[in-house]
Amino acid sequence: MTEGDVDTPDGQAAGTSEELREHEVRTALLDLLAEVGTVTATEAASRLGYSSGLCSFHLRQLARHGFIEEAPHRGGRARPWRLKQHTPAADAPMEEQFGDLARGLEDESWQRWLGRRDEVPSEWRHDEAFSAVAYLTPEEMSRVANVIRRALEPYQDREQRPLARPDGARPVALITRLFPLLPHPADDAGQG
Repeated sequence: MTEGDVDTPDGQAAGTSEELREHEVRTALLDLLAEVGTVTATEAASRLGYSSGLCSFHLRQLARHGFIEEAPHRGGRARPWRLKQHTPAADAPMEEQFGDLARGLEDESWQRWLGRRDEVPSEWRHDEAFSAVAYLTPEEMSRVANVIRRALEPYQDREQRPLARPDGARPVALITRLFPLLPHPADDAGQG
């Protein structure tokens, strides 16, 4: 039996993203990578309570299916991993799948926050969740997204450079979704 036999449903070729089923260890690894940036199998095992062999296996599975990649490192046996760095020219179906996975992790993290926020120090017991509806053109929507990205730029290197983090800094989920609102089917029926 090979690694591919574990996750490849009958009749499906190894290496396609559709075959990677949800798994508790893989979900925990993706969540950890989203939180800390890069991690080795040994570090993941220490933080998640699994064996390093199990973490190594699932990290390779995630890499094989395009969700993560090896992070740059300075030789040695340690093999750090990070979430796949997608470029605008990347394959759209994989991006859509990764987006779905990321949104699922975001929603799971939000629910965990809601259920456990009483356990954190008092200064961290609030959140800054908000939403708004604005009437925008596609170009304006892109400009708004770019303004948000630029506002976050000063903080992005802290993920890869822990020494750049000020005392008391913690990972904070920064989630922005800009999308056009579609009419409800009942609204469409009345406009004819």
